[in-house]
Amino acid sequence: MEQSKDDLILISVDDHICEPADMFDAHVPAKYRELAPRVRTEADGTEQWYYGDIKGRHTGLNAVAGKPPEMYDMDANRFSDMRAGCYRVDERVRDMSAGGQLAGLNFPNWTGFGGQVLNQGPDPKVNEVMIKAYNDWHVDEWCGAHPDRFIPCGILPYFDIEVAAKEVHRLAAKGCHAVAFSENPEALGMPSVHSGAWDPLFAACDEEGTVLCVHIGSSSRMPPTMTDSPATVMLTLTPVMSVTALAELLWADFWSKFKNLRICLSEGDIGWMPYFVFRAQHVHERHFGWTGKRFPDGLDPTTLFRERFICCFIDEPVGLENLDHFNLDNVCWEGDYPHSDGVWPDGPESVAQVMRDIPDDVVNRITHENAMRHFRFDPFSRRPRERCTVGALRAEATDVDTTTRVA
Repeated sequence: MEQSKDDLILISVDDHICEPADMFDAHVPAKYRELAPRVRTEADGTEQWYYGDIKGRHTGLNAVAGKPPEMYDMDANRFSDMRAGCYRVDERVRDMSAGGQLAGLNFPNWTGFGGQVLNQGPDPKVNEVMIKAYNDWHVDEWCGAHPDRFIPCGILPYFDIEVAAKEVHRLAAKGCHAVAFSENPEALGMPSVHSGAWDPLFAACDEEGTVLCVHIGSSSRMPPTMTDSPATVMLTLTPVMSVTALAELLWADFWSKFKNLRICLSEGDIGWMPYFVFRAQHVHERHFGWTGKRFPDGLDPTTLFRERFICCFIDEPVGLENLDHFNLDNVCWEGDYPHSDGVWPDGPESVAQVMRDIPDDVVNRITHENAMRHFRFDPFSRRPRERCTVGALRAEATDVDTTTRVA
């Protein structure tokens, strides 16, 4: 990489929102307002989202931006213990500028990374209302406040696939061309990707050019470990769920029907991908005789992976050392603000380090051009390109304190 880190343009395809307590207030119809999710203060003083009696996901490790590692914690905390950029959109943009990041695609937090908590209520109609309210808040308020800085990403009602397909069309009409999908819908009590049941959803995404974003943890499962394993084992194995998702999806039968469908494997890293794609190709060539599996249209696991899957990394170098195994038009960068794997505020420094041996044209594809194309996002139509670089953004945010002050 010959260009200076200050000349980079960084678009993250995986950040997160610690949703503010008032997010539903303007978007839930009056007749459902009493059923809307709420933040409660627990006995220990922490603040926790609930959907009825269903407890939302902890903030904990999901809200550590600006904190030193010795302050990381799995447990829920209070909004006052987070950076305001975790839950206030204007402050998020200031943090992004301080970190040299132009834009980001934001996944949910408390609903689960695939929105699964809002699918778990006992009344499907109420669930649908809340999911649409979440999406309207996300697209219109959060992303709409700074359309040059955010790629919108919706969540879906998995419990009714036809309704989910309609929501894809509704979101696309609002300019949203990304939706979260589970890494294992069967684990959520829904049909598997091999069942054919998801065809209406896949067809909607195919028609609208909407990317299905499969985030680790979106099945509400973790990799199997020993019962007395330390937390570090679980943290080491988190990408394993993406390995499983890729294997299931590679061998699914729907690809020939939906030739424009693209799936993004979010926050699972990429260093492992060349081996498992090789393994799938090996299985295809050695075992097709008795498995009966055939790939139509001249496809095979390697071709399918290179054409249809978007791959994302934060700062791991292994995948970048093996870029010849990837389609360079389908590799993207992630910042993961405000999670514990995130690199804020040092994303530019991280990119400059791990991509130091990569040509500038490839760096540009990975850091912003691929994301703009796949997610139909054009920040330059609203913001001059010269104001989108790391150096220009940081110059706008010299007053931002990048240390999180916890009382």
